[in-house]
Amino acid sequence: MSPRVAIIGVFDGVHRGHQALIEQARSLAGAGEVVALTFDPHPLTVVNPDAAPLMLGGIDDRIEQLTTAGVDEVVVVNFTTAVSEQSPEEFAREFVHGRARANAVVVGDNFRFGYRALGDVHTLEELGGTYGFSVHDVDLHGDTQTYSSTRAREALLSGDLSTVTQVLGRPFSYRGVVVHGDHRGRTLGVPTANVTIAADRAAPGDGVYAGRVRRPGTHGPPMTAAISVGSNPQYAGTERRIEAHVLDEEDLDLYDAEIDVEFLTRLRGQQVFDSEAAFIEQMQADIRAARAIGEAPEAS
Repeated sequence: MSPRVAIIGVFDGVHRGHQALIEQARSLAGAGEVVALTFDPHPLTVVNPDAAPLMLGGIDDRIEQLTTAGVDEVVVVNFTTAVSEQSPEEFAREFVHGRARANAVVVGDNFRFGYRALGDVHTLEELGGTYGFSVHDVDLHGDTQTYSSTRAREALLSGDLSTVTQVLGRPFSYRGVVVHGDHRGRTLGVPTANVTIAADRAAPGDGVYAGRVRRPGTHGPPMTAAISVGSNPQYAGTERRIEAHVLDEEDLDLYDAEIDVEFLTRLRGQQVFDSEAAFIEQMQADIRAARAIGEAPEAS
């Protein structure tokens, strides 16, 4: 029988710690398959909603990132109250043995599972003897700090993109559908593709960023962009959103299209200027800075 090696977790952001699990699983599987057991929604939305984190990506993002990182099959566990109340043995029987059909499991050294997180790596090893799978744990620490979704979220919200990129192993990208905004940008000579920030999603802290825009599933290079995150305080806006100005594409129509907005560098915080002319002058400076960063060879 070909090996089936399972990894288990939420895998929000599919950061470098998750990637280490996948590499280990891939090595163990050889010509076999790596299967990811992931949970949606995040378990905390069920067991402690007030503590539920903002997510680095949606479930479709996660599946794509896991597949890109080397996973052959993704099993999405609908995390319900019933699942949260399963004992470690019930979870191992239904999901590890039943759904994943695993004969080996790779988890982080801090892995917990089952009702009230009563199970740990040693529990899983004992259950592996019953259900026919071996257990391999991986140290998720990199340099001096742990690679974690929490660390990535905290850095993202503070605008610390260098740390975000270090943890994720790639720049952060927000995927969303382009909606109609105030249509003010075009009159100012800076048309934007606007994406609403969902209530359950993490996004960079308010400010102006250099980045790129991609159309998922399309070929060709990404488009350099100057990106604003916030509620547009210059015009007393109230809705927090991402506004991406794609350079040198004045007639680009992205309405209702899904796009990935990739964040490379924070340029500045949000400001309110004394005049619209001063605001436009600053936007042009932001565009020049975004061009220099987005078109630099190391940004490719």
